[in-house]
This record gives sequence, structure tokens and C-alpha cells, in this order.
Amino acid sequence: MEKKYISSQEWKKRLRQEKPISKKEAGGSFFVHESSIVDDNVHIGSGTKIWHFSHILSGSTIGQNCSFGQNCVVGSNVKIGSGVKVQNNVSIYEGIEIEDDVFVGPSAVFTNVVNPRAFILRKSEFKKTLLKYGCSIGANATVVCGVTIGEYALIGSGAVVSKDVKPYALMAGVPARQIGWVSRAGNRLEFDTDGFAVDAYDGSRYKLEDENIVFLE
Repeated sequence: MEKKYISSQEWKKRLRQEKPISKKEAGGSFFVHESSIVDDNVHIGSGTKIWHFSHILSGSTIGQNCSFGQNCVVGSNVKIGSGVKVQNNVSIYEGIEIEDDVFVGPSAVFTNVVNPRAFILRKSEFKKTLLKYGCSIGANATVVCGVTIGEYALIGSGAVVSKDVKPYALMAGVPARQIGWVSRAGNRLEFDTDGFAVDAYDGSRYKLEDENIVFLE
């Protein structure tokens, strides 16, 4: 009778047989855990690490010094910049573009179709979502497709973003609304009566003009 379960040793042997060795060894400058799969026609920059049980689909591009936690998926033709950190359980679908130094928290959710149906093929209707330089997406946040998250914006945990987000904006809630501003270091900014703020963390200075942030130095 066929065994219902396999031993841990047999499982490891199976992984070694199935893992894409040539992908992992190509170039030798990035790391892919043996349990993960990297398809053909993928570019991965040096210093990038892809951890357990992840899948990088064909046509995607990942920059240098990125990190992907367990159980991540990067869809076909996705473009991801350098210095990006993606935590566990995140799927980045086709139509999403991520610029440099973006943080994506665990179990964050992205979509690429606004009105999905299992019985209607809508690949031609994917909407672009852009995460701009240095922004952060909190754990369990949802980003509905077709929006742009501005530079250095910070999306709070569990928020649902369905509209464009300004640079440096602090967003929270369902649906997400702006509750303040943050610095480049991610600290909340408090402005004086003249509209100036200083982040004590690094001494950087900001000015609020016409409901937008200007970085001074």
C-alpha cells in the first residue's frame, strides 16, 4: 500500500531533485533558497535574497540587494527596483511596479483587476499600481489596483488604499485616509505655525506648502 506520508529526509531529497539548480547558480551573486522556484527569463540583481517557498515568474526584473521573505510570489513582467524589502506572504502581481528602497510588510495585498470574475478573462484589463521611491506598506494593508503611492509615504497596518497617496503622507484606516505627514525616516512630522518641521532623528527639515511637503535639507 502506498505510504500516506513521507519522511523529512524523503521530502528534502525531493526538493533537491525539483529545485531549479541552474537558476540558483547563474551568476552566483544572488541567493535563492532551494525550496523556491525561479522561472526562465528572469533578471535578479546581485545581493538579492529570496527565501523559502517563493516563486519568481518569467519576465520579471528584480534589482540589487532586495530581500523576499517566505511564501512570496513575483508575477510575470513585474519590475522591482533595488533595495526593496518584501516580508512574508506577499504576492506582487503583473501590473505592479515597485521603485527603489520600498518596504512591503507581511501579508500586504495587491490587486490588478477592479472587478474580477472567475469566469471572465481580464488579463487585458490589468491596472498599473506604482509604489514610488522609499514608501512603506504596513502589514496586512491592501492596495487596490490603479493607484500611485508617493515617495516616502507610509501606509499603516491594515489600511485599504483605493486612491492615490501623496509623497510623505501618513495613511490609516478603512478606507485609508491621510492622518498626517512623515519624514524620510518614517517619523511623524509636527509643523510649527510657519509650516516648518524638523525630524529629530536625522535633523532633516520640511516645509508644508499648499498641502504638499517640500524637503529642504
